[in-house]
Amino acid sequence: MFVGREQELEAMRRMYESDCFEMAVLYGRRRVGKTTLIREFCQDKKTIYFVGIEASEKENLAGLSRAILDVLMPGMPLPSFESFTQLLDLLYPISMKERIILVLDEYPYLAGSFRAISSMLQSDIDHRFKDSKLFLILCGSSMSFMEHQVLGYQSPLYGRRTAQFKILPFSYRESAQYLTEFIVDDKAVLHGVTGGIPAYLAGISQEHGLDDNLIQLFFTPSGRMFEEPFNLLKQELREPNSYHAIIAAIAGGSSKLNEIAGKAGIETGACSNLIASLISLGLVKKETPVHDGSTRKTIYRLEDLMFRFWYRFVFPNLSRITMGLGREVYSKDVKPFLAHFMGPVFELMSMQYLWQLARQGQAPFAFKEMGRWWGGNQKEKRQEEIDLLATNGDEALFGECKWSNNPVDMPVLDSLLEKSKLFLFHTCHYWLFSKTGYTQRCMEASKKLERVKLVSFDDMNDA
Repeated sequence: MFVGREQELEAMRRMYESDCFEMAVLYGRRRVGKTTLIREFCQDKKTIYFVGIEASEKENLAGLSRAILDVLMPGMPLPSFESFTQLLDLLYPISMKERIILVLDEYPYLAGSFRAISSMLQSDIDHRFKDSKLFLILCGSSMSFMEHQVLGYQSPLYGRRTAQFKILPFSYRESAQYLTEFIVDDKAVLHGVTGGIPAYLAGISQEHGLDDNLIQLFFTPSGRMFEEPFNLLKQELREPNSYHAIIAAIAGGSSKLNEIAGKAGIETGACSNLIASLISLGLVKKETPVHDGSTRKTIYRLEDLMFRFWYRFVFPNLSRITMGLGREVYSKDVKPFLAHFMGPVFELMSMQYLWQLARQGQAPFAFKEMGRWWGGNQKEKRQEEIDLLATNGDEALFGECKWSNNPVDMPVLDSLLEKSKLFLFHTCHYWLFSKTGYTQRCMEASKKLERVKLVSFDDMNDA
């Protein structure tokens, strides 16, 4: 079942209908659904599809030769092409006459086996294909390679792309479209533990409940997700053990660079470089308080929600799970703490909901920035946190997000109103987001206050 990616599909369809040369660059972390998106777009279109492999130039040349001939000359015996140039010579005259898509998936592998491929494509685009009907799609999972070696200023291909798409994990709303057989609360949890990664969502059985799915995926030695973070680190990085130590340190509560380095046992400078690689992969996020930007307050968090879940609940219990005690681990050490895990997930879902309202023209004002805020309260001599702060100029929206089985009561609203006094915005909006709704007292009080809105989880699902 194909869900989501409406904006990307529509943009690619418009490009296809131009009937002139186009070059789209798609990139994103592994399992995020890049190939699925391309295949959905290419349905019923004349497409040459090739996946680069970690092999020699000769092997990649043979694979691309077969892919091209299967479409342009089906049934013809594979000739002995001596170069990629000969393949493009075959493709060029045909692309002048008819619309044809050439997909080079896992392009970093192809470029790794034949380093001149980017320069060769650049030359052919500039001198031949720019006047053709070729639709070239370069796709890759290596974020740093695609951003620097394909899109970067130093790349031979710089300036040739006509569109680029960074494919991100599904939002909660997109994940929910896939999880059709679950109640909304369970949809949210499944979105949180999978991080909205389509390949992980595809491993969920719609015929079983939340508990059984989590046990089978994460807490069974043969489960799809039991060793997934380790496998990803091994695929993407040269020193997986060092990166694992950093991620474990962050998952364990360390958030500042010196704390992470100390806990991971890595020198601070080296740790900073390793963290930069994790950021480029979308696994770690460097964060400062929104509307502040003070580098002194910089912290690091796990951005990948699946990694957050795995390092919190699976990693500490690997031995017990391996010995067949996964169900017991889940019932005693995981399920009672899922609501706490979902707190930060619900904050992200609330931000996604606000951005969605903004796209629909239903937000209270046009947001310029949005995120979390933390800082000192000089008057009360204590640290404060605000789950959600969206701003634009002298207008702001303050938000508090509660994933709890208890209805939100007045102290939550009072606290948010009080914390907003730490700022000097001219116009302030106050929004509460609640999984379970609000007490009668809170609802009555909100009606008497200006620019206060109580958002229920049902509201977020109906938007």
